[in-house]
This record gives sequence, C-alpha cells and structure tokens, in this order.
Amino acid sequence: MLLSNDIAGRDFEEIYRKLFPTLFRVAYRICLDQGLAEDICQEAFMRYLRRPTPLPDLDQTKYWLLRVVRNHSLNVEKRRKREFRANREVTRAPRWTRDETADDEVLRSETQAAVQAALGTLPVNLRTALVMREYGGLSYREIASVLRISEGNVKVRVFRARQRLAKILDPSNLHVS
Repeated sequence: MLLSNDIAGRDFEEIYRKLFPTLFRVAYRICLDQGLAEDICQEAFMRYLRRPTPLPDLDQTKYWLLRVVRNHSLNVEKRRKREFRANREVTRAPRWTRDETADDEVLRSETQAAVQAALGTLPVNLRTALVMREYGGLSYREIASVLRISEGNVKVRVFRARQRLAKILDPSNLHVS
C-alpha cells in the first residue's frame, strides 16, 4: 500500500505510537468497549493514511484523528443504543446489589461501573468534552480545536458535565482508592 504525501517526512509508526493511547482512551470512554475502541482507532488511522491532502504538523494530525475517533465512536454508540432498545427485554441486566463482605477491588469495580453508567447518561456534547479532558488528557485549547468551539465553551461543557455527574453519583456509595 502506498502511503499518501501527508506522512512524508514523518514516521507513521511514531505518530501511531504517540497518538494511539489518547485516541483509544477517548474511544473507550465513549463506547465503553475495548474491542470496539481498538477497531475505531484502527479505522481512524486507516482514514488518515488515505487522506489526499497533507496535514502540516503533528498537532493538526492529532486534532484530525481525534475528530474522526469522536465521530466514529458516537456513531457506533448510537447504533448500539438503537439495537439495545430493540432488544431491551432480552438484554436487561440485573441491578447490582452490594455485598456487605465485598473487598476493595469489588468496590472499585462497582464505582467504575457507576461512573461509566453515569457518563452514558450525559448529553453527547458534555460527555465528549469531559472524556477528552479527563480521559484523553487534552487541554481546553486542544478540545476546542477538535470540537471546533471556543475554549470558553469547552470549559462550560466540562463544568456542567462534572456538575451533572456529581448529582447522578451518590458519593457515599462510591469507593475509589
């Protein structure tokens, strides 16, 4: 396969090595499935290799790939939600009941599940900004560039997402070490 001109002068393996962890964290926090997140990232890199126009630097490459991962993850999530609604009665999971003798690992697992479930209830615009900030490790400026909104708007979205999560999650039942 011939590589397009946009990676001329740059080592694709290095781009992959530097950006994959961030892209994976964003995809995983949106779709909550490791295999899907890996597939989404691979698809993003394949789209990058097929780009007909060059990207000027690593930052622009990062922002472009983050947009691709975000959009693809959201599309996958929408499809999964439609499928879930169609099969709601069959796939309904039992509610978690807390075992009084559970060890710390089980409590942390429960907390992580509660946080992921709470993230899933946030509106997409708030969840995306929060995921990119907290799990992707992006600055407000980087998020603004990826989402094509102002830096102030990013700060508002992250703040509102945190507020909603605080209301959804009951701190007395969460155990994080």
